[in-house]
Amino acid sequence: MVSVHDGDTLTVVANGSLQKIRLNGIDCPETHQPWGPQATEFTRELADKKEVTVTDLGRDKYHRIVGQITLADGRNLNQELVREGFCWWYQKYARNSTVLEQLEQEAKDAKRGLWSDNHPISPWKWRHQNQ
Repeated sequence: MVSVHDGDTLTVVANGSLQKIRLNGIDCPETHQPWGPQATEFTRELADKKEVTVTDLGRDKYHRIVGQITLADGRNLNQELVREGFCWWYQKYARNSTVLEQLEQEAKDAKRGLWSDNHPISPWKWRHQNQ
């Protein structure tokens, strides 16, 4: 089962223990940033309190699992967030992800989600400006 913290961070119950998951290759707007609440809500709609499969790709500096979430219907949550324009393809950590790159370009071209704004601010710039 899943509990959603924000657009790209979830807690999953696995084998009786809680595991915090940071979605790999994407960066959603922060909670108080424009589009942050929408990204969180989208993640909740797809994953909250549902069965998912986590592909563990390692740990980040906060000791969270960095991973991919596969939903019960087989869709990849990481990719769905990019497809619908609720996050950035995080090139710094997923340089070679041509799928995420393509999905982001399609969302930009269609002006979906945050790409409907003329000048969306990436979460890494927003965090830097608001420290």
